[in-house]
Amino acid sequence: MTGIRFKSLVVTVAAAFVAMACGTNGGPGTGGEELAPDQTLTFPIQDDVQTLDPGHVQSGEDIAFTTEMFAGLYGLDNSNKIINLIATGPPDVSSDGKTYTFHMRKDAKFWNGDPIKSADVLYSWNRAAALNDAYATVFQPVVGFDDTSNGKTKAMSGLSAPDDYTIKAQLTDAAGYWLSELAIWTAAIVSQKAITAGGEDSWWTKPDTAVGAGPFKMTERTAKASMAFQPVANWWGGSTGALKNIKVEVGVDQASQVKKYEASGYDLVGMANQPPSPDDILRYKSDPTKQKDENIYPSARSTWVNFNFTGNSPFAPKAGITPGNPTAGLGQDDGKKGRNAFSLSIDRDAMVDVACSKGATCTKATGGLIAKGLKGYVGDGKDPNAVFNASTAKSDYTAWDPNGSKIKGLQYRFNASATNTKIAQNLQSQWKANLGINIDLAPSDFPTLIADRNAKKTNLSRGSWGADYDHPQDWFDNLWTCEAAKPGHGGTEGYCNPAMDKNLKTANAESIDKALPLYQQAGQTLIDDNVDAVLFYGTQTYFTHSYVKGAGFNSLYDFNWQGIRILKH
Repeated sequence: MTGIRFKSLVVTVAAAFVAMACGTNGGPGTGGEELAPDQTLTFPIQDDVQTLDPGHVQSGEDIAFTTEMFAGLYGLDNSNKIINLIATGPPDVSSDGKTYTFHMRKDAKFWNGDPIKSADVLYSWNRAAALNDAYATVFQPVVGFDDTSNGKTKAMSGLSAPDDYTIKAQLTDAAGYWLSELAIWTAAIVSQKAITAGGEDSWWTKPDTAVGAGPFKMTERTAKASMAFQPVANWWGGSTGALKNIKVEVGVDQASQVKKYEASGYDLVGMANQPPSPDDILRYKSDPTKQKDENIYPSARSTWVNFNFTGNSPFAPKAGITPGNPTAGLGQDDGKKGRNAFSLSIDRDAMVDVACSKGATCTKATGGLIAKGLKGYVGDGKDPNAVFNASTAKSDYTAWDPNGSKIKGLQYRFNASATNTKIAQNLQSQWKANLGINIDLAPSDFPTLIADRNAKKTNLSRGSWGADYDHPQDWFDNLWTCEAAKPGHGGTEGYCNPAMDKNLKTANAESIDKALPLYQQAGQTLIDDNVDAVLFYGTQTYFTHSYVKGAGFNSLYDFNWQGIRILKH
């Protein structure tokens, strides 16, 4: 995931909404299973949580625990489908898509017994907007968000509560994807009383004041050492599942995690975005016995080579394009053969072998820019630009740059890290071997790279995106629209295709089942225009003992604790 998000381009919304299950995230299906008497789940994490305050949470570690402790009007099941939590059902949406009316359950409570009413929702949502942290943009569609996030007002003018169990939200523009955003942690309901009692910056660190409405509560915490959780007794949402205790050991390095796991000291390794080391993943892959414990799941991140479509970039469709102005569909594309050459000259199998420890931490990308396992993925083998073809690459390069003038001074820009350096060196080596050219490497810190990419100052650079929620709008509106292509925005290529924007406008207006073919069509447009040379998709690996059932990962998040159970062993 990324903490850098930009205003989305949305115009209308359909009243139709994705099918939502009633009730909770679902308890364990224990038919025919014999459960162990001790339903305690124990696992390690190396990095301690940074915060469990929904208004500040943005890292994978934090999300794993926050989503168990807190609840909003909506949530997500293990398949990333939106489900009703505190809401009684989908909202009523006006015909113009700008007014949402939410109806709340009257039996929802915080774990301390305090009832949850509309005033709590308004407090929580306005607080998240005012904190203006990475995911405050969940409320960007609401009238008054800008003033509240900038500190001019304490509350968004577009939110109101007609009664104790009704919320009305007035949006600046229709936003058919907004419910997907309201189902994530930022929109969870928090207790003003508990925050006041525990302190604005520390309330979440103390079991007595870490008050949420989710199925589990924190019972112990020692910073950088341990945490413990238990199910909420008589939880208003229904069954909390089989688990009675969750114990987390904090600060355990990867090698020690696996050693203790193999000695039956842990039930699993890999939860909370803390996978085993690449060496251990490879060791388990090659051992037929240990392989049974290894589960490798698709992850919601794509990594690619970023081409600049603007200015005097050699990869631009034509010289002098201003960021935010059309860059596709303009007749002869002067930069496409160059983009083709740079992409087709990359052997992605070799890239995965070098950059991802022989495939331990990623898989090669063959199905477009949206990561495999997410809505909008175009499909295995659907991206012809991802096929290694050295002869065609060299031919395209020679036709594009016969005298080498276009690549003179060209640098590959990337944010420095051990993994990113391996990727950069492999790209440099492959371009040298397959195109016969030398591309200098130019590492920098991440903020510098982001600033230069957003200003469209990098002609060839590392690109990557991790989904915030499972909806293609999160990718397109942040990365590949004409709005995103403007200076300072996140469309780092400066790619602007009005025809695709028109397609996306229609898609954003529909429920996801109707919109998905349109998003996939837009994904195919990105492939046809060879916007980026996508390299690989991320993975998430778990080691899980055979007696642990119901644990896993859905490309974005860990499976909920309600479905996990410990079998007799």
